[in-house]
Amino acid sequence: QTQLVESGGGLVQPGGSLRLSCAASGSALRYYPIGWFRQAPGKEREGVSCLSSNGYSTNYADSVKGRFTISRDNAKNTVYLQMNSLKPEDTGVYYCARGRFGSGCSDTTYLDWGQGTQVIVSS
Repeated sequence: QTQLVESGGGLVQPGGSLRLSCAASGSALRYYPIGWFRQAPGKEREGVSCLSSNGYSTNYADSVKGRFTISRDNAKNTVYLQMNSLKPEDTGVYYCARGRFGSGCSDTTYLDWGQGTQVIVSS
């Protein structure tokens, strides 16, 4: 099992930036695909971004392309989601999740989830 802890959320004005962190224990994240998801109030959880286990590929939801960047610091065993040009529709609880060992973003199943960190974009 992998324990994931998200942090970095908060209240930010439209156009502002936040960097979310997903710190892991129990597994080395570089061996697993890591996804970021979010859930807005009253809506289903949606995928935001994914970083493949080998760093070969990343993907992003159309709604965040060009604004969000996913990255990993292997020394800290932490995956980040840099969020720029934030919009009110980015509001929600953001979760990181670990996929299956050695799998890619396109074919993984997410097994471990963090507790989430809340992002509110409002003026």
